Amino acid sequence: MADALLLKALRSKPKVINLSGKKLEKVPRLIGKLNCVLQLQLKNNSLKTLPAEFSELSQLEVLNIGNNLLEDLPEALIDCIGLLKLHAFSNKIYTLNPKVLSSLRSLTLLNLNHNKLKGIPPEICRLVNLQHLSLDNNELEELPFEMCALRSLKELHCADNLLTSLPLEFGYLVNLEKCYVQKNKLKELPESIGKCYKLRVLDIAANEMRIFPTEFASLPLKELYCEENPLLQHIPVHSVQEEEVLSLKEICARFVMRELKDRSPYLCRAIKHYPNIREMLAQSSKCAVCDESFLNTWLECVRFVDAHKILKTANATGSVPLRALLCSYKCFNVKGHDYYGVAFP
Repeated sequence: MADALLLKALRSKPKVINLSGKKLEKVPRLIGKLNCVLQLQLKNNSLKTLPAEFSELSQLEVLNIGNNLLEDLPEALIDCIGLLKLHAFSNKIYTLNPKVLSSLRSLTLLNLNHNKLKGIPPEICRLVNLQHLSLDNNELEELPFEMCALRSLKELHCADNLLTSLPLEFGYLVNLEKCYVQKNKLKELPESIGKCYKLRVLDIAANEMRIFPTEFASLPLKELYCEENPLLQHIPVHSVQEEEVLSLKEICARFVMRELKDRSPYLCRAIKHYPNIREMLAQSSKCAVCDESFLNTWLECVRFVDAHKILKTANATGSVPLRALLCSYKCFNVKGHDYYGVAFP
């Protein structure tokens, strides 16, 4: 049946071919003769691979191979360098061929929902034009930091996986507008997410979140979904303050950073010759009260903000806990701030 359809198509040179739901176990090799095709639908069949003749489909832009029996992205796609949209949902894909990923640099959309992926190869960074990445309902435990090089990415779907964290470099996704990571095992979001200045929709419902990053309030969120998380509650309890004992390393680091802030001529010149120290100081934090820099977190606090007034979300209401870092109990005891110490059960 498929051969007959393709033979008929040869005469009319169509731009779109639909072979969905034809009970195909193989794609006829005749497909290579249809090098004029722009869109090819092969979903809802029993395909385990694609023929080598796919390399002749030089103009193919949209391919749907969803709901088949594929276990990897077929190598036949390596030469489909003009492919813009690839739908490979509901297969049995457990790995992604790095060679295939590296060749699909024109992709703007990649849909791998409902597969058996346990990991994403670092070659994902080669998809420099990717705007929409869908990985829902897989078995992912982590995402590679190389994924954060996808500067064109606007929409990320990773719901229903096994993620315990997101890459520390997440903030490099500067064009990300929508992020769906609900139903995972996330305990926190990376601090760098505050650099995602275009993020409008964030769904982190049904995770293990207790608190949000320090710069979370700076995000331009319109929608925030965070229900079914064990978020910190505003329930003041009495606590005993420990005596402050800073390490010599911490004392020296704070002194150097204070001098650099005041533009000490000697230290500004000397620090150029110590790249390891510069790298170490680059990991410092700023006290939410005095605004001075410190190296190691001394006191983790929380500030409860109104989701509607401060975050300006249209859907979320009530208070949301944001992380705040303080450099000392001296700052914590300053009157007038709204930071609370975090009490762990």
